[in-house]
Amino acid sequence: MPTDRPPTDTPRSPSTDEARGPLFVDTNVFLRYLTNDVPEQADQVQALFDRAEVGEVRLVTSVLVIAEVVWTLGSFYDRTKEQVRDAVLVLCHVPGLDVEDADGLVQAAEWHVEKNVDFADAYHATWALAHGLTDVRTFNLKHFRRFDALDAREPS
Repeated sequence: MPTDRPPTDTPRSPSTDEARGPLFVDTNVFLRYLTNDVPEQADQVQALFDRAEVGEVRLVTSVLVIAEVVWTLGSFYDRTKEQVRDAVLVLCHVPGLDVEDADGLVQAAEWHVEKNVDFADAYHATWALAHGLTDVRTFNLKHFRRFDALDAREPS
């Protein structure tokens, strides 16, 4: 049966990853990359990042994954706040990796160091301010009062 379309070369079949769409990246993948404690796995992650950078695959991850990375680097790997901040900055700037609320995570990583607060508290402050919330109720006044733009008080 004739068609109006000219003959084409054999169509390129997409890789399995391309056909599926974005790939969710879990905490342990980032930890292998950042710590290189299992070099073979770190190499696999680098290869995946290289594929993402050239557009072969699209990677995505969540705020909670980054929070797990932060907690694990600080608690298990004994990384300093500065080292944790630098790791977050690296992950939030991997070409081809979409990090949920990357701007908020970058700000939280900076405040984690600058204000000497827990990363989670820094992220909560960042999130609140990004949503126009300045009135905070918490029993953790020590940390939340380090954010000038927030009015932190105990619940009453």
